[in-house]
Amino acid sequence: MPVTRRRFIGGSAIAAATSGAACQKPAPALPVPRRTAATVEDVLAQALDSAKKAGATYADARIVRRRTERVATREDHVVSVTSAETYGIGVRVIADGAWGFASSPTVTGGAAEEAARKAVAIARAARPALKHPVELAPAPVAKGKWQTKMDIDPFEVPLADKAAYLLSLWPLVRDVALVKFASGAIESLGEHKIFASSEGSLVEQTQTRIWPSFSVTAVEGGQFESRASEVPPMQAGWEYVTSSSIAKDARRIAEDAVKKLKSPSVTPGKRDLILAPSNLWLTIHESVGHPTELDRILGFEANFAGTSFVKTDQLAKLKYAADLVTLYADKTAPGGLASCGWDDEGVATQRWDLVKDGVLVGLQTTRDLARWIGETSSRGTSYAQDHASVAFQRMPNVSLASSTKDTALADIIAATDNGVLVTGNGSWSIDQQRYNFQFSGQMFHEVKSGKITRALRDVAYQSSTLEFWNACDMIGGEKSWELHGTLWDGKGEPGQSNAVSHGCPPARFRQVDILNVNTRGKSTSGGVRPGKDDC
Repeated sequence: MPVTRRRFIGGSAIAAATSGAACQKPAPALPVPRRTAATVEDVLAQALDSAKKAGATYADARIVRRRTERVATREDHVVSVTSAETYGIGVRVIADGAWGFASSPTVTGGAAEEAARKAVAIARAARPALKHPVELAPAPVAKGKWQTKMDIDPFEVPLADKAAYLLSLWPLVRDVALVKFASGAIESLGEHKIFASSEGSLVEQTQTRIWPSFSVTAVEGGQFESRASEVPPMQAGWEYVTSSSIAKDARRIAEDAVKKLKSPSVTPGKRDLILAPSNLWLTIHESVGHPTELDRILGFEANFAGTSFVKTDQLAKLKYAADLVTLYADKTAPGGLASCGWDDEGVATQRWDLVKDGVLVGLQTTRDLARWIGETSSRGTSYAQDHASVAFQRMPNVSLASSTKDTALADIIAATDNGVLVTGNGSWSIDQQRYNFQFSGQMFHEVKSGKITRALRDVAYQSSTLEFWNACDMIGGEKSWELHGTLWDGKGEPGQSNAVSHGCPPARFRQVDILNVNTRGKSTSGGVRPGKDDC
């Protein structure tokens, strides 16, 4: 991904403040109390007991350790190494029919008891403003452990190795004519949490996510174009980085940036639109993932990026998409960024349909939201970013089901007379009800009479959610299905980030408005960090 001027200056300042030896070993972690499983269970039990004594009718507690790390390079040097860690306990209660929450960075019995009492006091203070008492859908008692499947923990890999990997990419592209800049990054995100509830649940989970990225910028005559790698973030270990295609694709990425720079500007108008998985995932995120969040639909979530055009009485009625389209939620998907064993209410994760054969059939719920649509159990989508954040409804992995036919991208191209193929993600915007939108991409190719004829630039597509999805008439088969996503999906106020994946095959949408977004030399299709704070 390209380095913005602000990020470059900030990163340079960080780099200048540290010695070259800083990349030789991992930065020391913040002190974290080491406790036996019994001690941790005791702390959680003290929190729950204290909440009950203070008058709570329900309580849960989470001890969470969250770690983030980012190594960033530009051409032949490291520009920044950043890491952060939080650790503590969060206690959530229902008292007098209202939610209350409090947390502490100190994981001791005394701190847990104090947090529980504060949570109950907050719930009681909120009760006068509550129109409807909180009612939880029943959930089976949960017991067990879950962790990311991986071989090498990225947090155990020396920073020097991560920097060396990124710096090895610049020599692969620096001799490509017109290439002037390159930037790379490796981001790691780790969460370890232990959850207990007053209903008897006790689960322990460890999630590890990683994202390697690389971007190249070509410059000529006052204009520039960037091209980023398409390796998505994944719930995986360090081996995901070393086995990725970034190094193999580096030169092609550089050549693509030059090709974009020399490509003709697109002629606007209606054309058939072919979206590769590396682009379609973000459209799924914005036009299906967010609109089917029940708290947005009910108006409980509005401050961050709005509500939703969907209404609860449209379930089993709304023609969301064409008949061949099925979109589903799945928090069990292998490698999925939002995948886990249980959500942050101790509800076992699952897969369910949101849109089935084109009709809206499901929504995203938590235990306190399920009753609003007459369901008797939660879909398991509660999540809190860290110990100091309250758990609320967050997006699961949301994906487009592949066709039962063995259709490849090449088949879709061959069946298209006049269209545009879009790969990679670029800039985008969508309205406050997740209805009218505009998306760009990384690379654009004209399709004529079933063949790719030339590259284009300055392309964006514009539509509305229902019009767009009802225009889908071809979907790739299982072999063409890919999993993409973002580490940084923002929601809530105070804001929280959630990592979420979206799988899809390539697909075609008939007669979509293609825009020319020429901004006099300023690229609109390179170096976007989808989901960072505003996805």
